[in-house]
Amino acid sequence: MMIVEDDPMVALLNRQYVERVEGFAVIGHAADTLEALELLSREKVDLLLLDIHMPGMNGLDFLSQLREEKKDLDVILITAASKISQIQQALRLGAVDYLIKPFEFNRFQEALQQYQNQRYGLDHKNKVDQKELDRMLRKRNEVQQELSSSGTIPKGLTKTTLKKVIEVIGQTGTNAFSTEQLAEMSSISRVSVRKYLKFLTEINYLEENLIYGIGRPIYRYRVIKTNEHHIRPYL
Repeated sequence: MMIVEDDPMVALLNRQYVERVEGFAVIGHAADTLEALELLSREKVDLLLLDIHMPGMNGLDFLSQLREEKKDLDVILITAASKISQIQQALRLGAVDYLIKPFEFNRFQEALQQYQNQRYGLDHKNKVDQKELDRMLRKRNEVQQELSSSGTIPKGLTKTTLKKVIEVIGQTGTNAFSTEQLAEMSSISRVSVRKYLKFLTEINYLEENLIYGIGRPIYRYRVIKTNEHHIRPYL
């Protein structure tokens, strides 16, 4: 395991926590992503404890880079970043857990043990049945459900305008629509509409597709019917 954390006191605390959980050992600490890449080039690492806010590249961009490079390792985010969009982005990039500072040792221990059980279960079997796979992934599903029910609207958006945007989107039926079309239908500026569409895409209420045609490509959106319930906590 490697700790990527720019605060030396937090890194020390995380190391001490790791030492209290059987089956884990810290092989290195990096204060930023450049140091982390250097360590990863020299050491075999199964798990990163990764912060988001650091000098240089932030943790989410670093995680995205690791995925693009197909690095064979797992990541647990340990950070003060608590925006829903950041958490969802981390989960989409394959983070196995997300701990918001400050947290208790019991939650830290739970994250490592859950990871340990899941990794052991997958590493020591050629195949699993659906019931066993569901059990292994239950913790991740619970985290997703908690996010979906949190009901926190990003800063800069309002519930009143969100309700209006959702109402207008409902008028499109099953048809795909663009930012410009929604702005015209709702009488809301395109800049504002883009912010709401970004949020609705992040919570998987909308799917976003880049359409190429004559002239510049445009983004078109469509409601994901099976995910319509994702918006309820925010209204």
